[in-house]
Amino acid sequence: MQLTSNSDKITRDYFDSLLVETRYLDAVLPTTEMTLFGETFRTPIMTAALSHLHNTAQNGMTVYARAAALSGAVHWVGMGSEKELEDIVATGAHTIKIIKPHADNRVVLRKIEHAVKVGCMAVGMDIDHAFNGKGGYDEVFGLPMKAKTTEELKDFVEAAGLPFIVKGVLSAKDADKCLKAGCAGFVVSHHHGMIQYAVPPLMVLEEIISVTGGEVPVFVDCGIESGMDAYKCLALGAKAVSVGRHLMPLLKDGAEAVAGGIDEMTAELAGVMSRTGVSALDKMDATVIHRRAF
Repeated sequence: MQLTSNSDKITRDYFDSLLVETRYLDAVLPTTEMTLFGETFRTPIMTAALSHLHNTAQNGMTVYARAAALSGAVHWVGMGSEKELEDIVATGAHTIKIIKPHADNRVVLRKIEHAVKVGCMAVGMDIDHAFNGKGGYDEVFGLPMKAKTTEELKDFVEAAGLPFIVKGVLSAKDADKCLKAGCAGFVVSHHHGMIQYAVPPLMVLEEIISVTGGEVPVFVDCGIESGMDAYKCLALGAKAVSVGRHLMPLLKDGAEAVAGGIDEMTAELAGVMSRTGVSALDKMDATVIHRRAF
């Protein structure tokens, strides 16, 4: 069952509670270029780790990947067959494969091995699909899930040999455990309302980043709909952001349409950067953000 809790509204309201001051003097035209895991991208606005987009458009997953490649963006992918992942990587998109917390760790390890084999730039795990919300473990499309320990996570990191990313981090405590397991980054996300009254990702972002000490990139997911939303995440310390639902309606019109959506958000991001005196992503300044009562 799809959850429609109030967590998404709380997240939207928090985004809208963040105000931006302008800084015009000595400002210059900015660059949105980003380097991640040794690769350079034209934008910090990434696709989200979606799955089963064939229900939205024919060959939706590969269309989505081609869009990322056209925009020079990092591409994330969730569940799917081995053949589908191979087709996705063949588009030229620099892809990060996110794996569910399957109850059988052998399944996880096989998926890690395949992602490495086909050339993914990184691999990771979606930890927030462990429980079903009714006191038991989750089941996704008939596949049993189970919560993982920090030690199990460490085993996955070692097996990958690639940067390993954890998606679904929403606390400094989980962030600290991810670091101890050797993770190379994590996505701050509540999976669009996986739990009701979830803390908005931006509310805990700075606390989570403080745990990392800047050692690993921190990404933000959930409710990002514009270049302004992306700017707020980046100003508060995120390395990049993932956009999913906002782009999905464009899939029916093809990869170029989705790429156009990413490009439009990137242009808006650049516009806000220019008006706040930020010349590059590594020059972001959290003091430009002001918070009204939430």
